[in-house]
Amino acid sequence: MKTTEKYGKKADVALSMWVKLARAADTLGMLTAKDIDQYGLTVSQFGIIETLGHLGPMKIGEMCSKKLTTGGNMTVVIDNLEKLGLVERVKDADDRRAYVVRLTAKGDQKFMEMFPKHADYVEKLVWSALTEKEISELSELLKKLGCSLKK
Repeated sequence: MKTTEKYGKKADVALSMWVKLARAADTLGMLTAKDIDQYGLTVSQFGIIETLGHLGPMKIGEMCSKKLTTGGNMTVVIDNLEKLGLVERVKDADDRRAYVVRLTAKGDQKFMEMFPKHADYVEKLVWSALTEKEISELSELLKKLGCSLKK
């Protein structure tokens, strides 16, 4: 249902685009969260394992910037992953005050078990809705929007 023009043409177009973007992100997020559920992890836990699995060990602060979350929340998630035996904290060799988080052998195994399946699931979702050209164009536009807003 189209709403009437209320805030001026440019504002209405921008708001309409934002609502569509938010709804699409929410839907994709909900569907991928359901997929992640089968691995017995929260979305945040999955995100940390995915980050460490792809980028390797890193400090909590680095991880916070990658995952766009706060240090307090990140600490709780890492604590829980440690209890599950999936990650461990080790003293940073270059900074005695800091810790580096890394996957354990069990965590690496979990990453290898779940991420290819999850990637396949996301691939099917996206390709069921968009063509290759549309995916490429959308990716470029979202990157342009995100980068220009960071300035």
